[in-house]
Amino acid sequence: QVQFVESGGGLVQPGESLRFSCAASGFVFGFYDMAWYRQAAGKQRELVASISTSRRINYADSVRSRFTISRDNFRMYLQMNSLKHEDTAVYYCKRPFDVGPWGQGTQVTVSS
Repeated sequence: QVQFVESGGGLVQPGESLRFSCAASGFVFGFYDMAWYRQAAGKQRELVASISTSRRINYADSVRSRFTISRDNFRMYLQMNSLKHEDTAVYYCKRPFDVGPWGQGTQVTVSS
């Protein structure tokens, strides 16, 4: 059974940083591209960043230069700097093509 577990969220002030971690099971993590997504209240889930097995990286325009995605063969990470109010959302990790269930996500609230 494929599962994704996100961790690292919290309540921060604008300009602060957070680091997320994603653990997965049910497949060989190092063999698959991975991505971070987020969903703000009342909005559709959106792609934040993706990283392939060859470390090819893509970012949403809204986070480029502030967020850094990385991975090893067992986990994926998202370093988020200069957080803004609009980054408030639940963040999820998943394989880009995966149509299975989402994990519980990790909440980020950016508030002054």
